[in-house]
Amino acid sequence: MFSFLKKALATIYTRVTSKLRNLFGQNTVDEATLKELETILIGADTGIHTSRTIIENLKKELLSGTLTKGSDLEKALGDQLKGLLQKSPFNPEAEIYLLVGINGSGKTTFAGKLALWLSNRGKKVLLVAADTFRAAATEQLSSWAKTVKVPIVTGKEDQDPASVIFQGCDQFKAGSFEALIIDTAGRLQTKTNLMKELEKIRKILNKQLGERKILTLLTIDAMLGQNSFDQAKIFHESTHVDGIVLTKMDGTGKGGIVFSITHELKIPIAFISFGESPHHMDLFNADDYIKELLG
Repeated sequence: MFSFLKKALATIYTRVTSKLRNLFGQNTVDEATLKELETILIGADTGIHTSRTIIENLKKELLSGTLTKGSDLEKALGDQLKGLLQKSPFNPEAEIYLLVGINGSGKTTFAGKLALWLSNRGKKVLLVAADTFRAAATEQLSSWAKTVKVPIVTGKEDQDPASVIFQGCDQFKAGSFEALIIDTAGRLQTKTNLMKELEKIRKILNKQLGERKILTLLTIDAMLGQNSFDQAKIFHESTHVDGIVLTKMDGTGKGGIVFSITHELKIPIAFISFGESPHHMDLFNADDYIKELLG
């Protein structure tokens, strides 16, 4: 993973990783060092609660005498971060991929990338353009379907998204497809509307394809930092979310949001994505991510 992201993540190195390397190069570590580390973590969108949890754990190691120099801090921090991410492992195997997220979060683009990713793994894929409220969404996903060479089910503008999904389920069964990717509406103004729409969609899926495994993936814009965390929290409170898709990673110089999501919401990071290239996405790998972040 991440070979395609190294250049895109250069801003993370500039703003975060280089500061961490300075701490790791110190001959001694004390409480002032940990205070500086806490400031770096919070500035990287790791969140106050998660950052303080990490620092409190490191203070225990400092007091026990196992944390004395910068290299010790590098290893201890890496272990802390891995622990946060590995508590929430993600399994991508499913037959139905229900994509949720607000408009502008990269949901439709990710749907096209996911279709190619699954196709390259030998799956027979069907796309469903159920974001009928956004005029350009169906056209955008139809263009992706042509690019990645998979069939698509579309509806009319302002058609009930649930009815388009119903059509998609019928075609999925009739065509012996192995993966169904559903792009849902992102223009739901209130939490109540969101809950009602997702409940309606789930009822159709359970009725039509009840025996199939469903993964609900939430796309969030990594550039929005703490606002992304707030989005994830609202969706998580409204419906079950199996994994987070972090999009637009090329535009952020932070990257700590992954740790607050997994620590505070207990939702695994599923995929990481950026740009418009069909190949610029992959499964999230905690070890690789932390290795890049720590330099």
